[in-house]
Amino acid sequence: MVELEYDEIDRALAVLTIDRPHARNAIALDTMDQLQSALDAAVGAQALVIRGAGDRAFVSGGDLRELSALRTHEDASAMAKRMRSICDQLAAFPAPVIAVLNGHAFGGGAEVAVTADIRVAADDIKIAFNQVQLEIMPAWGGAERLATLVGKSKALLLAGTGIALDAAEAERIGLVDLVLPRSSFDSPDAGWRSIARLLARRPATEIKRVISGVSPDEAIASFARLWVADAHWQAAERVISRTPRPRPAAGGAT
Repeated sequence: MVELEYDEIDRALAVLTIDRPHARNAIALDTMDQLQSALDAAVGAQALVIRGAGDRAFVSGGDLRELSALRTHEDASAMAKRMRSICDQLAAFPAPVIAVLNGHAFGGGAEVAVTADIRVAADDIKIAFNQVQLEIMPAWGGAERLATLVGKSKALLLAGTGIALDAAEAERIGLVDLVLPRSSFDSPDAGWRSIARLLARRPATEIKRVISGVSPDEAIASFARLWVADAHWQAAERVISRTPRPRPAAGGAT
């Protein structure tokens, strides 16, 4: 089951949860359909979180019990194309996407994780592109996205050997952006929710668009749109009102 809900405090934040405890949140064919529906429903959110239910797995990959029924070249291609399309849509989502690695991300789960703009991980998780253990390779765009994050040689090392990285090492090489203690990870007022709420409240969608690649003129136009908006002037007034006026120098003109 895939659930989409909006944060109870900040309704601009959508949280997409893959909840398949019997399969460690593995992705089956019907999960792909549910992910597509959830993505369609999330359009308009100012930030999107994708996470797995529980604390054991973010996503443990594809559901082998179901996907093992795919025995032809055509069926394998269709499945890969279907899930890659969903991963491409996650990567292209207009607002910031945060992958919350509440548990291990293996195989296809690691591929889903790297579709996000930002990865926040609990300090006790592991991540691995370990499809080679099944004598296959990443099929959902994960190899290419991994190379963009860590470089081609390191991507080949990781995906070619299937070695698992702990959260600290994944953060060190840039595969994970932020590691948080498990004790604070799911806190409603801290952890990943506070980060996601900040992204939902700020003009991060416009920043993502510029980072993704626009011309200098378009970047300046984005800034100017934000500058003339009411939200900017309200925020500026709050800052100005808290700033003490400078005192004139002793003996200076009044």
